[in-house]
Amino acid sequence: MSHLFEPIKLRDVVIRNRAWVAPMCQYSAVDGVPGDWHLVHLGQFATGGAGLIISEATAVVPEGRISPHDTGLWNDEQVAAWRRITDFLHEQGATAGVQLAHAGRKASTSPPWQGSRTVPKSEGGWDTVSSTGDAFGELAAPRALTEAEIAELPEQFAAATRRADAAGFDVVELHFAHGYLAHQFYSPLVNDRTDSYGGDFDNRVRVLLEITDAVRAAWPADRPLIARLSATDWVDGGWTGDDSVRLARLLAERGVDLIDASTGGAVPSADIPIGAGYQVRFARQIRAEADVPTGAVGMITSPEQAEEIVSSGSADAVLLARELLRDPHWPLHAADRLHADNIWPKQYVRARRA
Repeated sequence: MSHLFEPIKLRDVVIRNRAWVAPMCQYSAVDGVPGDWHLVHLGQFATGGAGLIISEATAVVPEGRISPHDTGLWNDEQVAAWRRITDFLHEQGATAGVQLAHAGRKASTSPPWQGSRTVPKSEGGWDTVSSTGDAFGELAAPRALTEAEIAELPEQFAAATRRADAAGFDVVELHFAHGYLAHQFYSPLVNDRTDSYGGDFDNRVRVLLEITDAVRAAWPADRPLIARLSATDWVDGGWTGDDSVRLARLLAERGVDLIDASTGGAVPSADIPIGAGYQVRFARQIRAEADVPTGAVGMITSPEQAEEIVSSGSADAVLLARELLRDPHWPLHAADRLHADNIWPKQYVRARRA
């Protein structure tokens, strides 16, 4: 029996398997509104057998977008466009998730195929904000948020959460990773504040806990809330796996049901030892030491590798990204290789190998 293709229940939501789609920015929205590209991009993973399909980083406010071409959930037009997509995902038996995000000092950038530069205002860009006034690499320097502005962030996330409910999503993921705004607060490499949101661990994670409380209150109690963390900064003096265990416990106390364990992104100088499954150990550590379910992500490519991660107890699910771009039907093929039941769309059954 395959552990990868066992259903998993988070609160009242049953996800058909543990092969999930990680958020992947497409830089293809107009005014934050997802379009036909997003329907086909996410829809192919549903027909391909994935369990939970998480949208790209979806901004809670316009200035929270990574690029001017990212999706959002700050108005009703976006809600209606997302509803079209979640309806299709549900029709295929998949679970629909949305990753709510604010990019902070890494916002207002161009798509990677244009060099990931800061987009000037003349081309639709904007001034960025952060926990700090220091720039990320070659990007434009942000403005440090005031305490009053920080106090507005929880309601911005909560408002987007209510729209996520209206848009038909089953799961909300809070993007607390990859050097975006939340990570800019908890990483000691970035946060240089001297007020109640800077300094020691408790102050640096304060805004994350405030956002989590607001989102959990706004999100139906029967639906799961997950959080993506960068479990290490990969730099001496930065955030560590032990810090992530401590934060995961606090998040779980506030109603977070699973930690999506990624790494890095706070500073451009990190030396990351990229290799097959290089982040799995952090999912395993958080799961074991914080006693909270986890998802593993990062260079997970083969069905056998994914099966071992779940069956060994390293994580409760695996999240795939580039491998699914190469093969959107990876879950169907994986189920066949692992001799697991996975229902092919009736339109595709004639292509299934015996």
